[in-house]
Amino acid sequence: MNPIFAALAIPLITTLAVAASGHRARLRDTCTLLGGVLLAMVIFSAWPSVLAGERPQWLAWSVLPGIDILFRLEPLGLLYASVAAGLWPITSVYAAGYLNGAHEQHHTRFFTCFALAIFAAMGIALAGNLITLFLFYEVLTLSTWPLVTHKGTAEARRGGRIYLGVLLTTSIGLLLPAIVWTGSLAGTTDFQPDGILTGKASPPVLGLLYALFLFGIGKAALMPFHRWLPSAMVAPTPVSALLHAVAVVKAGVFAVLKVSVMIFGLDNLLETQASEVMTWVAGFTILMASIIALQQDNLKARLAYSTISQLAYIVLGASIATSLAAQGAGLHIVMHALAKITLFFCAGAIYVAHHKTLVSQLDGLGRRMPWTFAAFGLASLSIIGIPPLGGTWSKWWLTLGALDADQYWIVATLAISSLLNIAYLLPIVARGFMRPLPTGDGAPETTAGEAPVSMVAPLSLTALGCLAAFVMAEPVIRLLQEAIQ
Repeated sequence: MNPIFAALAIPLITTLAVAASGHRARLRDTCTLLGGVLLAMVIFSAWPSVLAGERPQWLAWSVLPGIDILFRLEPLGLLYASVAAGLWPITSVYAAGYLNGAHEQHHTRFFTCFALAIFAAMGIALAGNLITLFLFYEVLTLSTWPLVTHKGTAEARRGGRIYLGVLLTTSIGLLLPAIVWTGSLAGTTDFQPDGILTGKASPPVLGLLYALFLFGIGKAALMPFHRWLPSAMVAPTPVSALLHAVAVVKAGVFAVLKVSVMIFGLDNLLETQASEVMTWVAGFTILMASIIALQQDNLKARLAYSTISQLAYIVLGASIATSLAAQGAGLHIVMHALAKITLFFCAGAIYVAHHKTLVSQLDGLGRRMPWTFAAFGLASLSIIGIPPLGGTWSKWWLTLGALDADQYWIVATLAISSLLNIAYLLPIVARGFMRPLPTGDGAPETTAGEAPVSMVAPLSLTALGCLAAFVMAEPVIRLLQEAIQ
């Protein structure tokens, strides 16, 4: 079977099967998990052939001359597809435990939209041109909106309006015109290894077009188009994990990296300096979002602003436009996904077990939830970039890429950002393990310990993944080297 067709069919069939399961929880959970495992098997089985140079493609539909729904399996898309497919079954197990533990309603609707979002993510990963990318980008926005508003409260509906408003406004108002403009300049919107815009426009025009793409891809959460991300934190924690690690924001930064490499071309961006302004925007976002994260007492809000900062690392790597920096950006897609999904899993476990949402409420909880807080600590060290955690490699390659481009201010930005990472993440672990449990009126209401095993097992697995990513990074680097020469 064509791996592209299988990668799209499995989550779509899973969506239909889950929707048809109704209130039969066991059938629904089995369909979700089976779909996730099958998709992961299909995606990871494609690695040897893609590394050997094969680039299978599938023309699904020629809408009009020059407007095709085209899919192609290439290294960069395979990387993002692997992140989404690999984390889907883990998140599904966690989500089932969370929804039961937090007494959430409408489980079938939740898992139906979740599977549909994975289908959209596969479409983005395998898109062979900008038209296909845009189509599935919008499907992803619309399929995740019901997840953001899942609780049905006034706050959830408000968060959903901001989510939908920002993402649709940026994509229709900025990204779509950029795609049309690109097609008129290059005569095609197909992704090509060396880009399609070399010699097609002057440096100022290329710079403006690049800004339209990077701001139009609102899921990358560059400031000032970042408000949707903190607003979406009203959603249940598994949705936050989906937004921050599995599908949505990774779709954004993946699209930024793919457009940089396969539409503009890194050599073209570097020679024309068309990406210079966006490099400064990314650097500003990295530092400002970290400073805002420091001020957040709500744990999920702190992690949300951390995500905004970390996404800008990937945009920064793409806009530096050296091969090393772009490879560092690709590495960070993987490393950040593993670390950030662990952090959100831990936040959800704390909420389910102890109903705590604020950092100031976490004193002494590490003694009752040692597995959860240890996992939080490992993921935090990976975000900071401390060996032997996976985040070390992506920051190292980004630094090398900045030095290769003689951009020393970027090296300083990355160093300051790591210090800010320490300041807003490690005190959470310290509070949990080193401070005593409150007494008197502030004492915990229950003697509960860890969250259910269906939540603790996934967060422990992804935390171990942060360690494994350090010693097993070579296949990812080889894949990126195939994509970015």
